[in-house]
Amino acid sequence: METPKTHILVVDDDTRLRSLLQRFLRENDFYVSGAKDAAEARNFLKEYKFDLLIVDIMMPNETGLEFLEKFRAESNIPVIMLTAMGETADRIAGLETGADDYLPKPFEPKELVLRIRNILKRTPLEKNAAQEKFDLGLCLYDINKKELTTKQGQIIHITPVEQSLLSILGQKSGQIFTREKLAEMLGAGQSPRSIDVQITRLRKKIEKDSKNPRYLQTVRGKGYMLLPE
Repeated sequence: METPKTHILVVDDDTRLRSLLQRFLRENDFYVSGAKDAAEARNFLKEYKFDLLIVDIMMPNETGLEFLEKFRAESNIPVIMLTAMGETADRIAGLETGADDYLPKPFEPKELVLRIRNILKRTPLEKNAAQEKFDLGLCLYDINKKELTTKQGQIIHITPVEQSLLSILGQKSGQIFTREKLAEMLGAGQSPRSIDVQITRLRKKIEKDSKNPRYLQTVRGKGYMLLPE
């Protein structure tokens, strides 16, 4: 059976750039749709299933960050942010809001394709794990379903990057991973600093007191490790 093509939604108010991206991505064997703003993007999302979104930050009426914040409340679909702002603070703001990767303009289209493929090819790291669920006190992480839930079964939203982090750390609970190693395993667009951001976000979701973590621990000068019950 032929593998279905990946469907990508490009959300950018720059008509020329949006058209160029759509054409380039189609030439690289992706299905592509284009939306000029957040409102049009939502209409597309109601009608079609997408595998990945590429969203510009600087858009009129509703910024890409505002769109992403609302989108993350209901979906784990990977998102790459595009912006003319290349400052570290802007990049971190995108990651904190739930972006999986971040590419400042101007960029090389081939690099964007590489980043897309790196995100999409991340195979579930949990397939060979002996343990399927990890008890994290107030919640459970199902390593096969990639789901974080309360003990009552309520789903807690986590992004694909957060899923990958929990899977990596969970497969070898008690083992210390350096920030550099985690960034390398997560792929393009990640850095030691962005790992710190992702860890902070995860702690807010799994820890009773994120300032004094019990499960997702920092080993000073070495890195991070997960210690389930």
